[in-house]
Amino acid sequence: MNTVIWIALPYLCLVVFVGGHIWRWRHDQFGWTTHTSQLLENRILRLGSPLFHLGAFGAIGGHAMGLLVPASVTAWLGVPEHLYHLVAVWAGTVTGVMLVAGFVLLVARRVVNRRVRRKTTPMDRVLYAALAVMIGLGMAATVVVNLFGPGYDYRETVAVWFRGVFLFSPRSDLMTGAPLVYQLHAVGGFLLLALWPFTRLVHVWSAPLAYLWRPYVVYRTRQGPVPPAQPSPAAVRKRGISA
Repeated sequence: MNTVIWIALPYLCLVVFVGGHIWRWRHDQFGWTTHTSQLLENRILRLGSPLFHLGAFGAIGGHAMGLLVPASVTAWLGVPEHLYHLVAVWAGTVTGVMLVAGFVLLVARRVVNRRVRRKTTPMDRVLYAALAVMIGLGMAATVVVNLFGPGYDYRETVAVWFRGVFLFSPRSDLMTGAPLVYQLHAVGGFLLLALWPFTRLVHVWSAPLAYLWRPYVVYRTRQGPVPPAQPSPAAVRKRGISA
């Protein structure tokens, strides 16, 4: 069972992640969008969306730092383990609170606003449920275990296993001794990757980065007299009948 969960499942999810994006791009390019509902409701969205996205960026950055950067690298850079742990826990707590607040606002918006609720698809509901579970597990690992609990150095176990998956040498034994909340969070993360291509999350790969280097659009004032107004369609039809 450990081999299935900690070796087979991650690779299966990664295959679905890659293959699902290829399928989605080839068969549903018009659906490759955020499906924004900003025109339906903007008051709650203006607060919830920035909170959610800033919290998500912080959480992704924290995960990348903790999972991809070995403890030996930070030690070589002269960062004490206690300082690293202190910064990681408090930064994770702050970004986690932002993420939770933004997520609650966005979900509440879809519940209380009838027009937004009608635009919510079944896949959106599945995505929100998956995100709620992942956010809850992440906050439990950060706040309950590390901030107010005994603490756990996941960089010696979970991070080594995670890097091993992409190096094709995963060690399932490292995950069997990890706390349950870390095990569930790791499994949920790969399952979320498998779900990703079939949800609105695909829009993150279509960020308008070209805006950073495209030339400016220059607007010039009109020279010369203003052209006469064009006749309305009704006037054109009336003119044709008279002729």
